[in-house]
Parts: sequence; structure tokens; C-alpha cells
Amino acid sequence: MTAHQHQHHHGHGHGHGPAADFDWDALAAHLEHEADLRADAVTEAARWLTGLYGDGTVRRVLDVGSGPGVIAALLADAFPAAEVVAVDQSAALLERARTRSGGRLGTQQADLPAEFDKLGEADLIWSGNAIHHLGDQQAALASLAGVLRPGGLLAVAERGLPPRYLPRDFGLGRPGFQARLDAAHEDGFSTMRAELPGSTEEIEDWPAMLDRAGLVPSGTRTFLVDRPAPLDRPTREYLHTQLGRLHDRLADALQPEDRTTLEALLAEDAPTGILHRPDAFYLSAMTVHTARKP
Repeated sequence: MTAHQHQHHHGHGHGHGPAADFDWDALAAHLEHEADLRADAVTEAARWLTGLYGDGTVRRVLDVGSGPGVIAALLADAFPAAEVVAVDQSAALLERARTRSGGRLGTQQADLPAEFDKLGEADLIWSGNAIHHLGDQQAALASLAGVLRPGGLLAVAERGLPPRYLPRDFGLGRPGFQARLDAAHEDGFSTMRAELPGSTEEIEDWPAMLDRAGLVPSGTRTFLVDRPAPLDRPTREYLHTQLGRLHDRLADALQPEDRTTLEALLAEDAPTGILHRPDAFYLSAMTVHTARKP
């Protein structure tokens, strides 16, 4: 993928060229938590894809921007006869994918967009929250379309709805905290996109973009990620890490009151912290756009 370490609302983000002391193990654990949270939604999406594919044989599946391979393993469950390959820039994350899957997954290291030609042909390509890390999203879709075999499917999971994990008024600061965090995040996301190599402004109408890539749109569906309160410890730890990353990136963009609220949520020993609150939940939505190669 591209050179930054951007953690966002709708999935993972990681880049090449990290500092020598960058903690890939910590990132991998966080990405695994995130993918595990979405596992039921991804499994449901994969079942939908098997239906869209119909009776055709799926021989090779690519997960482009796979991270540590959690979703690739779910695709391997859905398409047991296929060779499933996790594709990522990070050798450390691909090693994690191999270890997690007991060698069941293939891996392919590729620095995109320069190395789309390394991917080889596929009958099904899944790309979750990876295209938006590439400067020219339309060109990336065209490159993925070029890798598909005739009749093959491209499934792009992008945007959806940002997570909610607290009530509108949860007793700290001014109500509506998460909406203001979203607004700061969206500004930061736009800045991130603008700074990517080859950044190209695009109206993010994914079915229209897939059509322009020479594919035939075959449906869009949204899948719910729903963990009601009270949350289990791993989900709380995921949220604590996520809030810490948001603090690192957005603290300067927040009003002082919201910065104080964020710091209170990060307090590890306080009952007001996200690790302990009885009212914390996790609710999000993952949207998957599909298209077929004629």
C-alpha cells in the first residue's frame, strides 16, 4: 500500500517505509482485533459472494491489502476449493497471515500501485479499505479489473458507516462527542488522501467507478457489525487502542473540552474509561460493492 500509517474508522491502514522501530506486532494485533470484530459480517458477505458467483469454479482468490490475513482465512472457509492468497506490502503482516492460517493461505508481497502486475490472475478479488490508500483510486480499480479472469468478481469494501460505541450523552463533556470526532477524522482523511503519491480527486461513487474500470456492477450490500453492551474485554482493548490512535492524530483538531473527554475515555484505571464503562458497545456497518468482468 502507500507510505503512511493511517488508522481510520472503516478498517485497517498501514504503509511501507515505516520507522525502523515501528511496532508491527502491535499493529498486527490491532488489525487482527479489528478483523475479528468484523468476522461475522465478512462471513455473511462471503456467503453473498458465493451466491453471486453461482456455479462457476473459483480457483484463485486474492485479498488485496490483507494485513494479517484474518479476512483471507474467512474467504478460504467460503471457497474451500480455491487457492486463497493474502496480498500486502508488509512482509511482517504476511508472515503473521501464514502463521495464523497454519500455512493454508498463500501470500504475495506487492507494493501497490507499482506492482499490480505481480498479482497473477484471479476469479475473485476482495479489497477491504485498501483502495483509498492509493492516490489514484480509479486506476487501482482498473488494475484489479485487469487481473480478473473473464466472469470473475471484484468485491470492494469501502466506507459504510463509522462505528458508534457510546451513547450520544455518556456523562462526559458535551453530548455528541462522537459526531465531532467523526468530523475531525473526515478532515484528516481528506488531508491523508491529498498527500498520497499521485493523488487524484474522485467522486466516490464506487459502482460508477467499477463500471468505468470495465466491469459490470453486480450489486452493493451492507453488513452490520453489532456488539451490544456490555462489551467483552478484547473489544474494549481494541477501542482503547483505536481511541489512542485517534488522540495521537486528532487531538490538536479537537476543542479543549473534547480533548479532555477523549483523555478521560483513555484513562486505564478510571470507571469513566472505555476499558470499564458499562454503556460501551460497538456498532458499525461495512458496505461491499461488487462487479463482474464480462
